[in-house]
Amino acid sequence: MTLNEVRTKYLEFYKARGHAIIPSSSLVPQNDPTTLFTGSGMQPLVPYLLGKNHPAGSRVVDSQKCFRSMDIEEVGDNRHTTFFEMLGNWSLGDYFKQEQLPWIFEFLTDEIGLDPEKLFVTAFIGDEKNNVPKDVEAGEIWQKLFAGKNIDAKIVDIGSEEDGYQKGMQGGRIFYYEAKKNWWSRAGTPDKMPAGEPGGPDSEVFYDFGTPHDTKWGPECHPNCDCGRFLEIGNSVFMQYIKKEDGTFGLLPKQNVDFGGGLERIMMAASGNPDIILANHGPIVEYLEKISGKKYEDNIRAFRIIADHMKAAVFLIGDGVRPSASDQGYYVRRLIRRSVRYADKLGIAQSGFANVVKPIVAMYKDQYPELNEKIEMIESTISTEEEKFHKSLSRGMKELERFIGVGTVSAEDAFQLVTTFGFPLELIIEEAGEKGIKQIDIEGFKELLKQHQDLSRSGSEQKFKGGLADTNEKTVRLHTAHHILLKALQVVLGPEVHQRGSNITQERLRIDFNYGQKMTDEQKKEVERIVNEKIQEDIPVIRTEMSLEEADKLGAEHEFGAKYPERVSVYSVGPLDSAFSIEFCGGPHVEHTGELLKSGARFKIQKEEAVSAGVRRIKAVLE
Repeated sequence: MTLNEVRTKYLEFYKARGHAIIPSSSLVPQNDPTTLFTGSGMQPLVPYLLGKNHPAGSRVVDSQKCFRSMDIEEVGDNRHTTFFEMLGNWSLGDYFKQEQLPWIFEFLTDEIGLDPEKLFVTAFIGDEKNNVPKDVEAGEIWQKLFAGKNIDAKIVDIGSEEDGYQKGMQGGRIFYYEAKKNWWSRAGTPDKMPAGEPGGPDSEVFYDFGTPHDTKWGPECHPNCDCGRFLEIGNSVFMQYIKKEDGTFGLLPKQNVDFGGGLERIMMAASGNPDIILANHGPIVEYLEKISGKKYEDNIRAFRIIADHMKAAVFLIGDGVRPSASDQGYYVRRLIRRSVRYADKLGIAQSGFANVVKPIVAMYKDQYPELNEKIEMIESTISTEEEKFHKSLSRGMKELERFIGVGTVSAEDAFQLVTTFGFPLELIIEEAGEKGIKQIDIEGFKELLKQHQDLSRSGSEQKFKGGLADTNEKTVRLHTAHHILLKALQVVLGPEVHQRGSNITQERLRIDFNYGQKMTDEQKKEVERIVNEKIQEDIPVIRTEMSLEEADKLGAEHEFGAKYPERVSVYSVGPLDSAFSIEFCGGPHVEHTGELLKSGARFKIQKEEAVSAGVRRIKAVLE
């Protein structure tokens, strides 16, 4: 069974049970200032889990692209990847445990063909302190399901993960853990939840590879043990509680189900292969073996890093991210340069390395055809970054020689090499080791890198793509001005102009757009005139929900590279049949353009500049 087959089986399985298939969101969050990347299947659905009506209905299913930057250094073992897909199905106030658990069990055992004897599950043990009861219902449902497969499923109360290492399996099949393991809310455990926050118990499914327990983790094995025997392949979250003002918990009026199952992990179980790279990156490994003349089993770490990192880079570039020194671009650069370093070790850099894009795109072109459409651009981006890295490598080596010359590599030295010259940390350690230098402040470096990442993430809160920094009245007014500005640019510069990025705060708006040359003063004045004219006309701003096909026919503007569900929200400046502008948008906006005139404000362009080749940026205000 291939990745595509497992994904298709899952989507069709839930479609047959009344779920609308929705497309994957971009790896770059659209209106989420809290993170640089989409790192879970739940992330794009959170507004709907918190009560917003989903245009596709109360039952939806998808396969969501995810990227987790914190796992970059972990890649190289048999479990970690940075890019993965999360299979998800959601009940938004519709079905609950009695439907969800039997469905996922049926999918895993009957559709995928997993041996039920190798499946083990967990549930929530309860929280006496907060008077949240044990999830007895989940355990009872699981017992009946296993009984249907002639398996006597014993229930074992574990408690904490640490307790598990002491208590062990005890012949159990269903294991109850505390809130740290089997409770979900955005704030964490029940103790940490503020009043008004929803949350609930979850139930995980683990696959048993049957490998011997490694006692370095603890005396006994259990499903949440990290020794490698068990692999979590899916988790059903039951959002059923809300924390009240008095600190107690009550039931939500609408209870939701959120299931997340790692596509690649399910593939590992389906193939019985505990190596995530061999189970999911086969065509990439074959290409690397062919071009290098070396075998995977003799170069496992290098093959794993290149296969994972290049797949992640392909998807990130496909979603509009370009290598750079900050924000999302920093991670694309790091992925490519780390891959190039290991490709050098295999003797394949600068000899067709970027061609690894082809087998990656071939694996995914049916599900993500946009990758095939952008393949030349993706290859060119990677080739250019590879070339830059080799140039910076020679300069950086001179710096490294200087640091090594004084007998140590400080945290600051290592940080400069990584952030300025794009050195992988492994290269610093390796080169220093060859020179007999063992004094490297790795922990200090990691702390500096964490500070750098936190700063980058904080900065992104004011720069995220498509992003409103908040829903303050001033921000909302500038959001509406942004829509009018984009249309005015098309009127003045041509209809081929489209948005390539956006950021709106209370103080100003910023729009990136494709245009090949600097705007003239006359063009900027004309754009300002049109925007102010439309503000003066006090045109109604109207939200309409419609089919994707209908919105496309109307020529509605949309996010570059984004996919949309079958039902979408559009905002028009004016009625649809005579609108000045129409855009795919979730809002919020003012009700009439005249509201932008508060305090006698006028629209004014502050700055127009180049961002990159063929992309310009305007910063503007209402003053």
